[in-house]
Parts: sequence; structure tokens; C-alpha cells
Amino acid sequence: MKIQLSDHFTYRKLLAFTLPPIAMMIFTSIYSVVDGYFVSNYAGKLPFTALNLIYPFIMILSGVGFMFGAGGSALIAKSLGEKQSEKANMQFSLIVYSSIVCGTLLAALGLIFIRPVAIILGAEGEMTDMCVRYGSIILASLPFFVLQFEFQNLFITAEKPTIGFWSTIASGVTNMVLDWLFIVIFNWGITGAAVATALAQTVGGIIPLVYFSRKNTSLLRLSSTVFDGRTLLKTFTNGMSELMSNISMSLVGMLYNIQLLKFAGEDGVAAYGVLMYISMIFIAIYIGYSAGTAPVISYHFGAKNHAELKSLLKRSSVLIGISSLLMLIAGIALAKPLSLLFVGYDRGLYELTLRAFVIYSFSFLFAGFSIFGSSFFTALNDGVTSAVISFLRTLVFQVAAILLLPIRFDTDGIWLSLGVAEALAVLVTLIFLILKRKKYKYM
Repeated sequence: MKIQLSDHFTYRKLLAFTLPPIAMMIFTSIYSVVDGYFVSNYAGKLPFTALNLIYPFIMILSGVGFMFGAGGSALIAKSLGEKQSEKANMQFSLIVYSSIVCGTLLAALGLIFIRPVAIILGAEGEMTDMCVRYGSIILASLPFFVLQFEFQNLFITAEKPTIGFWSTIASGVTNMVLDWLFIVIFNWGITGAAVATALAQTVGGIIPLVYFSRKNTSLLRLSSTVFDGRTLLKTFTNGMSELMSNISMSLVGMLYNIQLLKFAGEDGVAAYGVLMYISMIFIAIYIGYSAGTAPVISYHFGAKNHAELKSLLKRSSVLIGISSLLMLIAGIALAKPLSLLFVGYDRGLYELTLRAFVIYSFSFLFAGFSIFGSSFFTALNDGVTSAVISFLRTLVFQVAAILLLPIRFDTDGIWLSLGVAEALAVLVTLIFLILKRKKYKYM
């Protein structure tokens, strides 16, 4: 079934169009999980802890890919809805070229500061060396990592989500196979995990570049362009929430690790690492759905089709509500087998991870609504509102919860903090949807 951005979207079409980006995000998360699995089970607890300690810093730098992808996608899809295809292609090319330059500069900065950052985050002795080794190898491929994140959105805007999915599959399979080869067979430990991930990210960045550089059947193609400060500024403001969300989650991840080292030691950091890997798969469903619907919303916003905007918001709310209940149930049901899979070799760590997983799963009940709400306003080219929702959800509410709840609930308070923050973020999202309804006419 061929689906275009200009179509009227029924439940069936929504699911069909968003399935590839959902699958793409899930698969991206799965190959990260495989990375953690191999390191935890074949390299050991210390390398696994080191990986989880430094990874948030890498994600902060790579977050510009989400900004260029989400912000640029909203701008390009709006131009397509206004029937300005030449303008859309010039915007597309400028955004991609700019992201390559930005990714290269950030990689250089990251290599300079990787060691002091690892020490600030609490790494000592051998763990510091592991953090630096892993981080330095990953940073070498950062420009491609940025492109991979960026094109996950842009493939959808180009009406080619399936090609984006297969590009992610190629990257993921590369990572999984090389993880097995480098860690299990060659016994390279955390170095092998880093090399495998860096090569996989390179594959994920190059495939889209090749596709869009050649003649293709999508709505977009890389071509010559001119510098346009307004386009880049609008891309930044549109994608500010996605950048803020990524940076905030990474900063909060660092705070989690600091608090867990204080309340539960290295086992707490390792348990949190398991939660992060597994929760990425659950959250990927919401992110994939939001990324899939965003270009559609932007297109109909540009075309001033308010009836379709109302329909998209209503149907999306129903789908997210149903999936939220299902994911809460799945999280609780899968807590035991997944904890065994990752840390079954250590009884104390397993029991800590199992308890944490059950408590943490309640956050899945709320996360989807605020993730979609932030993406919805990005798609409407209202980057400020989107950024406020994201900033409160991923930073303010979580930091407050992480610092305050352990005072009363000890380690359980840390696991509970995300659920509390997500619930508060849903309230904020609802308030903005009500306040902005007359301006954008989606209710």
C-alpha cells in the first residue's frame, strides 16, 4: 500500500506508515542491547559499568543528529505541504551538509575532553582507561552517528520509511556480527564493542548519503545549495526539543550513575545500565511512532488542513493509550527473564535489577503521551513549546525526583523517579494542548 504525506490517515494507514520507523527505532535499540549483553556477559561487570558511565557523554554530542533530523524534517515537510519542492530540496541539502560539519567539530571536542569527563563522572583507575578507550573509538565515527540519527527522520519525510528501516537493519546486523566476532571470538573486550559500534554507525550514515546523492524515487535528493541562516536557525528552534531531550537524558543518566554509586555502589550502575538498554526498546516504540507521524502533521499544517490535524491527534492519542497499557504489562512480565539474561551470573545484582525493572516499568504508562506531545509541537514548527515540554520532562522533573525521592525511599526512590517525572510531563503536555488549540486548530 503506497502512502503519501497528503493522504487522509485512518488507523490502518497510520499504523502502516509508522510501522517502518517504529521497527527502525526498535532495531536500533536492540543492537545497543546486544552490545551491552556481550560486554556484560563476555567482558565482565567492570567494562559494562565503564561503558554505561561514559555513554551518556557520547549521546550528548550525537544529539545534534536528532536536532537536525526532527527540526529539519518539520521544516522540509511544511515546504512540501506548501508545494515548494525545490525549496524543500535546498533545505534538505543544507541541513545534511551542515550536520556533517557539526558532527566533525563535536567529535574533535569530545576527543579532547573524554578523560576529564570520565573522571568527573566518577571513573577511577582501570575504569577511567576503559571509558577513554571506548569513548575515543566511538567518537571517531561521530559524524556518521549524527547522520544515522538524522536520516531516521528524513527518510520518513521523503516518503521512504522502508528504505530507512533497511538501512538501520544493515547497521544493526553489522554491529551484532562484529560484537560476536570481536568480543567472543577475538576476546577484545570493551575495545571490540567500541570498534563494532563505530563501524556499524559508519554503515548507518553512509547508506543514506549514497541513496540521496543519486537519482531516486523519493521526494528529496542531495544537490547543490546555498547557505541560509534562517533555514538553519529554524531547524535549530524546531529541533531544540529533541536536542534538549537527548542532552537532558544524558545529563540525567550521569546523575543517576552518581546517585547509584552513592546508594548502591557499582552494582547500582550496572543495574541501571540494564534498565537503560531494555527501556530503550520500549521507548523506541513511542519515538518511532512520533517520528513517523511528524512529517504527516507538518505537511497538513503547511497545507492548512485542520480537519486532518484533528484526526491525527485523536487517533494518535487512542493508539498511544492502548500501547501504554500493553507496555506496562510487558515490562512487568519480562522483568525476570531479561534480568536473568543480562546479570544472571551475579545473584545480588540480579535481585537488584529485577526489583528496579518492575518499579521502572510504570514509567512506560506515561512516557508515550509526552513524547508524542513534544513531537507534535515540533511538527507544527512550534519549537519553543516542544522544548519546554521536553526540558521539563527530561531534566527538571527527573532531576528533582532523583534528588528528592531517595531521601524517603532510598534506592527505590531512584527507580521510581522516572515514573513520577513522566506523569508530571503528561500534565504539562495536556495544558499546552489546551492552551494552543485555537492557534493551531487541532481540537
